[in-house]
Amino acid sequence: MLGEYNPASYEAKWQERWEREGIFQAPDDPGPKPTYYCLMMFPYPSGDLHMGHACNYTMGDAISRYRRMRGFEVLHPMGWDALGLPAENAAIQAGVHPAGWTQRNIDNMRRQLRLAGLAYDWRRELSTAHPGYYRWTQWIFLRMLERGLAYKKEALVNWDPVDETVLANEQIHDGLAWRSGAKVEKRWLSQWFLKITDYAQRLLDDLDGLPGWPEHVKQQQRNWLGRSEGARIDFRLEATGETLSVFTTRPDTVYGVTFMVCAPEHPIIERLLEGNPRAEAIRRAVEGMRAQTQAERMSEEREKTGVQTGHFILNPANGGRVPLLIADYALMDYGTGIVMGVPAHDQRDFLFARKYGLPVKVVIQHPQGGLRGETMTEAYVGDGVMQDSGPFDGQPSREAYPRMIDHFAGRGFGARTVNWRLRDWLISRQRYWGVPIPVLYEADGAITPVPDDQLPVAHPRDVEFTGRGGNPLAKVPAFVNALSPRTGRPARRETDTMDTFVDSSWYFLRFVSPRNGKEVFATPHVNRWLPVSQYIGGAEHAVMHLLYSRFFTKVLCDMGLVAFEEPFENLFTQGMVCRTAYRLAEGRGRVWVPYKHVDEGSLLVTADGPSGSGYAAGQRVLAEMAVMSKSKLNGVSIEECTGRFG
Repeated sequence: MLGEYNPASYEAKWQERWEREGIFQAPDDPGPKPTYYCLMMFPYPSGDLHMGHACNYTMGDAISRYRRMRGFEVLHPMGWDALGLPAENAAIQAGVHPAGWTQRNIDNMRRQLRLAGLAYDWRRELSTAHPGYYRWTQWIFLRMLERGLAYKKEALVNWDPVDETVLANEQIHDGLAWRSGAKVEKRWLSQWFLKITDYAQRLLDDLDGLPGWPEHVKQQQRNWLGRSEGARIDFRLEATGETLSVFTTRPDTVYGVTFMVCAPEHPIIERLLEGNPRAEAIRRAVEGMRAQTQAERMSEEREKTGVQTGHFILNPANGGRVPLLIADYALMDYGTGIVMGVPAHDQRDFLFARKYGLPVKVVIQHPQGGLRGETMTEAYVGDGVMQDSGPFDGQPSREAYPRMIDHFAGRGFGARTVNWRLRDWLISRQRYWGVPIPVLYEADGAITPVPDDQLPVAHPRDVEFTGRGGNPLAKVPAFVNALSPRTGRPARRETDTMDTFVDSSWYFLRFVSPRNGKEVFATPHVNRWLPVSQYIGGAEHAVMHLLYSRFFTKVLCDMGLVAFEEPFENLFTQGMVCRTAYRLAEGRGRVWVPYKHVDEGSLLVTADGPSGSGYAAGQRVLAEMAVMSKSKLNGVSIEECTGRFG
């Protein structure tokens, strides 16, 4: 080679030879070599790969090549997480069908990956939008339905008013929808759920058996699962006698309850307002509370708001009668949505009580004494001696704690219990470009599963995309109207589709036998290749995708379809690629900038320091410095780089 390296002159020749000779193809049949499965989180086919993708895929490519050179049979596949709202939004904006838009993007991104010379086994390519794939997504759903892990219920849901669809809790960040950025609203709808809470303890316990995972990812999952031990205490609504249960981690403070609060989303509110002369004023206050973001409602600094209901609660521990209020700091996502107000021993309760003139009653006295409700300036949350607590007076609070739970259980109004922050996974979405939920509704409302031999329930192609009026599927009579396979009578097809995180919760299993038309995957082959030896992807998936994939794998293990409970043996979460880094590669000036890396914290990258010429150049590009993102449309194309640097 003479002079400057020209990638176009050399690379196409070798890439064509690699393809022709199939040197990156993993064998289907077992051989003498050990196996190694290297997988990158597959991309959404948005149209163009940027250098953030390149960072991810290049690492996987290097690892795969190294393992081949060390004598391993390496499975290194690529596919497409191809369903979801962006394709539907493109259909609305550009007047194209989501299927065509998606396929064109896949074709272009596949071409770009080949230009980059990445060593994939393209025979195993899959797309979650292909009926041959989502047939088996529907099949897994039906197996969950049979096992009681899929169910439908009326629920207060997170509603994205822009995309007009429901969101899971994990898809909301600071009160905003993860994709559209709209402020999330609350609505009551009948929705499909997967019972991930049945697996909460296993999901928590098995994190300790993943030494190849970053600790910060495991901790994020522990926090999201949110296991806390405490007690259930059954209070009673005075007007009706109905039980209102509370979960509390501080049963030792129950004698200090001076009020109760319920979350503004609690279903009991409408019953409380029947015949209430202040009903409309209370409803307006409740709507204001619901409009706040969860971060606002949980903030320690933000002033709490509440409204009296006019009802009273009876305390089973001492017979006390206390007012019931609705308050913004009570959440349906934690416990039961009913909270006992103990202002002497909880800071949020204390601030709320002072604002609304509610009593403060000390029931755990400071070891040195002197606490009085009338003069306290903040809640006392430490250990102490029980007072005004019936038979527990004079006992150290830490010792009284378990005795009190046993006492409540013996009298039939409490029990030791565990609470989880995790809620069942809401998978219903009111959109077209997702996996249709394979059930029908009989005339009497009964649910009939679609038989396996009638899968897949496919998308109708003749659909109008207007961006208004909700789910396009519901407007296609030929899709909605069907005959029941059970009764032979007219039935109505479900028009909700599944959350796209369902599609990506098992794709790593399908790569092993992606053309298998007889079964979801070939179990012997899956057990040979998996768990995935090395999984690589963005840290932003620490909760949603990784948690859901672990859940699916455990369910499939319980069904006898796989011999392992954890899908990914080793996990690497790479940092973000900034546009400024590409400016440096272009040689447009040396730059002194702070670069925040996801895994390692703040890092200072210095060219020639703040006193040198590079600092001025750095200041000019600091304003441009941003993490590459599909949603921000600020990515540097992978093609731009491979064309210049090879």
